[in-house]
Amino acid sequence: MPAPAANIVFVLNGPNLNLLGTREPDIYGHDTLDDIAGQLEDRARALGLEIDMRQSNHEGHLIDWLHEAQATRAKAVLLNAGGFTHTSVALHDAIKSVTTPVIEVHLSNPHAREAFRHTSLVGQAARGTIAGFGALSYLLALEAAARF
Repeated sequence: MPAPAANIVFVLNGPNLNLLGTREPDIYGHDTLDDIAGQLEDRARALGLEIDMRQSNHEGHLIDWLHEAQATRAKAVLLNAGGFTHTSVALHDAIKSVTTPVIEVHLSNPHAREAFRHTSLVGQAARGTIAGFGALSYLLALEAAARF
């Protein structure tokens, strides 16, 4: 694959992540998605990167954005697929179909939760997974992406 056209990292967020800060804060924390975006933008600047942060409750949007990351030669994708993590063969296949490195991100630790969350179809296709550190999970994933 050719070198990235720009140092852009896509940050894709799936269903219900628009409710961060109010949705089960004992599990997901009090940071909103906008709070996390601000933290990522600050760190990205220091790393010489740009962030393209997006959220959708629709699986097809996430797939289209993965394809767009490939087409624009983005440096990497950070993907928090939310509930689609455990169910979406289509997202798994989309990740496998692009050469852009994808890092799976989770605020909570899925392995410390309900049994149905222990299987990640996204993680089986992703370059790596960072989970369980709240909003810091995104920043750790960005640090990893900066090294690609």
